[in-house]
Amino acid sequence: MTTIYIMWLREMKKFFRNSSRIIGALGQPILFLLALGYGLGSVFQAAGQGNYIEFLAPGVIGMSIIFGSVFNGMALIWDRQFGFLKETLVAPVSRTNIMLGRTLGGATTAALQGIIVLVISLLFGFHPASWGLVVPAVLVMLLIGLLFNAIGLTGGALFSDFQGFQLIMNFLVMPLFFLSGSLFPLQGAPTALQWIARFDPLSYGIDALRALLINTTVYGVWSDVGILALVTVFFLGLSSYFFSRIQI
Repeated sequence: MTTIYIMWLREMKKFFRNSSRIIGALGQPILFLLALGYGLGSVFQAAGQGNYIEFLAPGVIGMSIIFGSVFNGMALIWDRQFGFLKETLVAPVSRTNIMLGRTLGGATTAALQGIIVLVISLLFGFHPASWGLVVPAVLVMLLIGLLFNAIGLTGGALFSDFQGFQLIMNFLVMPLFFLSGSLFPLQGAPTALQWIARFDPLSYGIDALRALLINTTVYGVWSDVGILALVTVFFLGLSSYFFSRIQI
């Protein structure tokens, strides 16, 4: 547990000491809230779908979490190139604990980014259906962060250069984001797209956030959390396997 805590604490310190990372991570969500929230808001309302800002905010929160989580995989490659990872791996501690500490730290910082975006969305007119459900929503943010940090660390363990990692992660993360229903309601989407969304783990994370924050759901919040938890456990195991096989 000490190893997990130390690695978690390192990720937290890196996050709070790097103000440019925080500002950069918030730029894209604010742009989406401003451009899409106000640009498509009238169209969304004209179609009888309600307030688009309220629908969009959970999707933008999810976006900030997944892109913040993928950064953890890049940090692993950075540590490998500059020797810190070698010093960590030769220590007489479990590699699984090292991986869990990094993943928990990255998930915590990603959830913090999600909370910041949630606060910012309030300035754009977003109002949660129940303030009492904000805390469970934060736990869902943490679960999404765990999943995508595990995916990011798996990629960081498999690739040793930034270019290859960025290409593969963009190829993976962008479709997961756009096909998850983050920007549009899945109920009115074509049947083929709805079926694709069922195989997208982010779909269940966004749906859980909407269920808790705006009382709108497609699959049901318990189904969302259950499926998300199962996928997260799978990728944590996968990340642990590839992390244990890293050659320095």
